[in-house]
Amino acid sequence: MSEKVLHIGLDDTDSIRRGCTTYVAAVLVEELEKLGACFIDYPNLIRLNPNVPWKTRGNGALCLRIRYAEGLEEQIKNRTLSLVEKYSDLESKGTDPGVVFFGRATVPRQVRVYAMHAITGVVKLKEALDLLTRYRAEALGFKNGRGIIGALAAVGETLQKDYTYEILAYRVPKNWGTKRRVNEPSIFQMDIETAPRTFNNVDREKRRVIITPRGPDPILFGIRGETAEVVKKAFQIVRPLEPVERWVIFRTNQGTDAHLRRVSKLGDLAPYRSVIVKGTVSAAPRTVPKRHAIFRIKDESAEVDCVAFEPTGALRHVAMKLMVGDIVEAFGAVKGPCQSHQLTINLEKIRVTKLEPKLAYQNPLCPKCGKRLKSMGKNQGFRCEKCGFKTQDCSKIKVRIKRGLNRGIYATATRSQRHLTKPLARYGMEKSCRQGEELIEQWHFP
Repeated sequence: MSEKVLHIGLDDTDSIRRGCTTYVAAVLVEELEKLGACFIDYPNLIRLNPNVPWKTRGNGALCLRIRYAEGLEEQIKNRTLSLVEKYSDLESKGTDPGVVFFGRATVPRQVRVYAMHAITGVVKLKEALDLLTRYRAEALGFKNGRGIIGALAAVGETLQKDYTYEILAYRVPKNWGTKRRVNEPSIFQMDIETAPRTFNNVDREKRRVIITPRGPDPILFGIRGETAEVVKKAFQIVRPLEPVERWVIFRTNQGTDAHLRRVSKLGDLAPYRSVIVKGTVSAAPRTVPKRHAIFRIKDESAEVDCVAFEPTGALRHVAMKLMVGDIVEAFGAVKGPCQSHQLTINLEKIRVTKLEPKLAYQNPLCPKCGKRLKSMGKNQGFRCEKCGFKTQDCSKIKVRIKRGLNRGIYATATRSQRHLTKPLARYGMEKSCRQGEELIEQWHFP
């Protein structure tokens, strides 16, 4: 009997009060295996543009890629739709689930380009529907169907460039909405034993655990890393203090900076995008209430403010050390109206490429004893308090002062990094592939 390939995209099943699309995917993994489906890749967790105003909490969409025997298609689709309906918070305003069934062995380039636009910019439902029609794919939208946008994007992002893994452990339903119970020392121990192959487990500056979410969703904790094997190892080190219902390893674009796109000039910035853009510091940094740091950059086309909010930690201190004339690359989310001079970049990283010299003027040294001379008043020369030497032939000397800042890249504190933000520890670890890696022996439970 011949086999077929199906890509199943899911999005927008959760709300601020309950639910999680990764959990729907985790349950669906088990159900599809019961039907006889064979997975050709890890479940894909695709984070979309974090700046769109209608996003869900993490703006993540899911894709399951399977092979199945001819004759199982209707069962697979019916089981998928019933689970989405069961676990979606359909009563919540703004929860508009979407499901896509894309039955091709390879994902067309146009769909992959569409996915890139959904990760870096803004796409409309019509764009998704046009592509679905062109490739004779099926989709079902609940309510206004906005989730179809993300579901198709998850299908289209095949992770052929950089990618990471995340293992997610889920709580038993009776514990949903209660305080999570995990042995914290075991998390710090896991971080020590697996770093730098895992990342963003703890905030070392604040000694705070960050693998456990704080919302009412079913996730107990999630560990991100470079390989499926290392996140599985890390999972085995952590000691949960409550039952784990199931766990799944996802392949994902998290921690890759996939949302950032280089823009050649400030005048081309647009709201809701995440960008990398170069400029010269044109106004000295200042602080605003709640200790946020703001500085301005310009190029030949426009001028914009860059903001490092207080939770960004060390990045805010870096911003305050900048001077007019420094040249930087700003990484972050563009906020504000369409007029360029009113736009703001909310910073995720700063790359300092050129530092202006910081100069000061000092009194000269005494030629007799070496002590620094004192001024006797305007245009009255200098005097040495130690040996009594006087002169009117000297003038203040220009000296360069240490900046306390070096060229290089600086990132926001771990606790405030977005899902997609690439940690500094990952620089040099980037990877790419053309197909999903072979699944390790046990990549989900039950």
